[in-house]
Amino acid sequence: MTNILIAAGVALVFVMVGTPVWIRIVNRLGYGQMIRDEGPEAHLTKRGTPTMGGTVFIVGSLFGYAVAHLVTGESPTISGVLVLFLMTGLGFVGFVDDFIKVFKQRSLGLRSGAKMIGIILVGVVFAVASLNFPNGYDITPADPHLSFLRDFGPSIGPYLFVVWALLLIAAMSNGVNLTDGLDGLAAGPAGMVLAAYVVIGNWQLRNSCAAALVPNCYNVRDPLDLAVVAAAVLGGVFGFLWWNAPPAKIFMGDTGSLALGGVLVGLAILTRTQFLLAILCGLIVMITLSVIIQVGGFKMTKKRVFKMAPLQHHFELSGWAETTIVVRFWLMSALFVGIGIGLFYLEWMPKK
Repeated sequence: MTNILIAAGVALVFVMVGTPVWIRIVNRLGYGQMIRDEGPEAHLTKRGTPTMGGTVFIVGSLFGYAVAHLVTGESPTISGVLVLFLMTGLGFVGFVDDFIKVFKQRSLGLRSGAKMIGIILVGVVFAVASLNFPNGYDITPADPHLSFLRDFGPSIGPYLFVVWALLLIAAMSNGVNLTDGLDGLAAGPAGMVLAAYVVIGNWQLRNSCAAALVPNCYNVRDPLDLAVVAAAVLGGVFGFLWWNAPPAKIFMGDTGSLALGGVLVGLAILTRTQFLLAILCGLIVMITLSVIIQVGGFKMTKKRVFKMAPLQHHFELSGWAETTIVVRFWLMSALFVGIGIGLFYLEWMPKK
């Protein structure tokens, strides 16, 4: 438990102090956010706001994780390193995308094909590596099974598992990116889900099959270190949210949104809670579906289902204040996380 608290606390302080420094650097270099002309008119006032803020909480999370292990003397695990690799790798893809936007002063960065290639390369390395590195109990970080609250059904095989992992990574990283449309809208729900994974990692540790072969034990390789990773990123995200809350002093950019999507999927895959992630991230899923419905509906009927997609912009154009949308969406996210944690706990309870 000590390393969880240290990781979260160090990352929180690092990002709280480091973000204003990053804001000054970005302002000095002139790397302000570009705003799409087709977006809500109210967003035009945000043009020039410092961006690429995800860089700070990525570095802060890595620093918090490292300090926690140095202080406690515990060695990092392959599971923790893999999730941090996925976060950092996708964050780098997002950083390149953000840099192109601000350097060329346009609202579009990397071409979609190039961006997807970057995501695939990082995702393949993560997925393949996660099926290797067994511990003394022959448990690897991931397993070629589908999972909800734990693995279920027959193995889908290593090749299909890699494809499945790539689908999850691409979907969640783009989902967080779509959610990041208002000040604090992505950081708040992501923080709640990360908090849930701190709880899940702790619970799996206390009920590990390595400790006792009871009916409801969890076959997870490094549950405690996954909780430490979740805590480190949680501290970093909360520190960033201090400056990103409405009115935002800085945006996370694709650097942050792709990184957050990566760390959430990484935690879901390695804790064997792949489908549970869809419930915990219910708000992100809902916002992503609004875009799919809008595009699909327009192609079929030539009519728009929403005034604008993603969903948060529909409510903006309906007259809701930005802070009202953000707070109400946070409340919805908290409800989804509560349902997810409740299901996780209820499934564990011994059946009479």
